[in-house]
Amino acid sequence: MKSVTRLRDTVSKWRRLESQSASLLDLLDLAIKEDDDELSRDIYSEAQVFYEELEKGEIELTLSGIYDQRPAIISIHAGAGGVDSQDWSKILLRMYTRWSENQGYDARILDLTPGEEGGVKNVVIEFSGTAPYGYLKSEKGVHRLVRLSPFNSDHLRHTSFAHVEVLPAAANEDVEIQVRPEDIKSEFFRSSGPGGQNVNKLSSAVRITHISTGIVVACQTERSQHQNREYAMMILKARLLQNMMDERAKTAAEIKGARVSAEFGNQIRSYVLHPYKMVKDHRTNYQTSDAEGVLDGQIDGFLNAYLVHSVERR
Repeated sequence: MKSVTRLRDTVSKWRRLESQSASLLDLLDLAIKEDDDELSRDIYSEAQVFYEELEKGEIELTLSGIYDQRPAIISIHAGAGGVDSQDWSKILLRMYTRWSENQGYDARILDLTPGEEGGVKNVVIEFSGTAPYGYLKSEKGVHRLVRLSPFNSDHLRHTSFAHVEVLPAAANEDVEIQVRPEDIKSEFFRSSGPGGQNVNKLSSAVRITHISTGIVVACQTERSQHQNREYAMMILKARLLQNMMDERAKTAAEIKGARVSAEFGNQIRSYVLHPYKMVKDHRTNYQTSDAEGVLDGQIDGFLNAYLVHSVERR
């Protein structure tokens, strides 16, 4: 029923756009015949709004993947670069959170491990709304930051890395993703804060190991052991779903004889704040000099460019 409703809404939107385009053309013919400058200006303004809605509708049509409408689970892991990379991970967390606010999405932190001196070592966030996985799947990979380090006494230029993992949330209808009690090992420990000190007297943090795959998931953000276990199971199922997707993609690639381009591996995007300001996606070549805007959550240009690029590559 959700699929039927979504398809009905899509058809209704395109029929409405078709009707609007016909009306604009009729008005344009009238403005030309009457040589009406005021009407021409009104048509121009309406056409701009129409074009923006048309572009948005075309982008939405690219979200046709089987999991694109699912909530997205993003994991950010600090890479090489010490405290600078942990601070970079925190900046990325804010960037995605600000983006979700602009889109009207709900963002929920499922797990967070703070760094010893600042920033975060890793964080897991769930985004729910309209097609969050479809939009955010392009963020998977290594993100590189070049800037003058605020943690260096000499204020030298420093390069930091963070790895972003994007997973579609598992759903009840995913019959292949079933986790039985005997399939996992659960451990409980005290939550830790900055510097590694325990912040909870009770063993509320949860670590779950999926025995057959070796996948390990830990959650410690909540005071409730039950809530942490629920979040950990959610992340575990999402990673099992990703494993299944990877296996299917590998099989399809072998059948087609295709090879995955190296550009989809390390360093998908560079954020340069010194000596100039530029953010560039190395897969689509989309770039902007508004680095501050990007880090404040204005990443739609990158997301849309990747969606169009993916369609062109098919």
